[in-house]
Amino acid sequence: MATPRLALTFPGQGVQRPGMGLPWTRRPAWAVVEEVSDAAGRDVAALLLDADTETLRRTDNAQLATFALALVAWTELRREHPLVTLPGACAGHSLGEYTALVAAGVLDPQDAVRLILARGLAMREACERVPGSMAAVLGLDGARAEGLAAALRERGGQVWVANHNSPRQTVLAGRSADVERCARAAERAGAVKVVPLAVGGAFHTPLMAGAAERFAEALATVRFMPGHTPVVANVDARAHRGGPEWAGLLRRQLTAPVRWSDTLRTLTLELACDRLLEIGPGRTLAALAKATVPAVSRDTFADPLTDLAPAA
Repeated sequence: MATPRLALTFPGQGVQRPGMGLPWTRRPAWAVVEEVSDAAGRDVAALLLDADTETLRRTDNAQLATFALALVAWTELRREHPLVTLPGACAGHSLGEYTALVAAGVLDPQDAVRLILARGLAMREACERVPGSMAAVLGLDGARAEGLAAALRERGGQVWVANHNSPRQTVLAGRSADVERCARAAERAGAVKVVPLAVGGAFHTPLMAGAAERFAEALATVRFMPGHTPVVANVDARAHRGGPEWAGLLRRQLTAPVRWSDTLRTLTLELACDRLLEIGPGRTLAALAKATVPAVSRDTFADPLTDLAPAA
């Protein structure tokens, strides 16, 4: 039987929840939390074990906590599973792209922590300057959602499609009043449901331009290594090897939509990965994969107490 070609996927902000680190505290990979804390100069264990919902809603806290736990899960798996150590490809949803770059050997984990701190701070400050919100639109074609947002922008609104998550799920982002108007228009157009997201601003839109400008300073201080595995980028859904072009890709990611459904197609069609493994908190990406590439095998490793590690 042929060995499956595995793609590793990593979740982004939005999957965080209070106490999400508890199942991991007795695992060997929990030592990673101390390493992330040292690099960040923060008590990351407290974020993973003690922080409440409101604390984790703050974008810089959410990003650091989610990255740290995904790194713990990846470290736990790669100790015993060669397929995880050398996958066919990697990808991460928004913030998850940083974990993907670590797994692909493109970013040193400590450099990734420094970038995430800078990214979270820049985004938080942008949210304070230009408040906004996000909402998931379920059951409506992405092109239709794009059309509704474009129509509002023509009338002076500030709302965009920030995530193309699956053929029938997109995420709107922008000024809160405009997001609400677009959500109502989406419901009239046939959306099954519109769900406000627990995030602090209008991510992946032009409203993050200030954050992208500030974040560029941090990106210039980091070395992007050649790596050993291609990573499919959010901004263009294309496979990229390591190297300095990642600085531009990560900067653009702050203001450009996440093309996740196209990313899944690149992983499974262009790169011929026939097994997807979501690593880290939550199971959101497995659900999006089921909706986008239903014939492809899917696994998750979100909880060491309930998830079986994938066989090599």
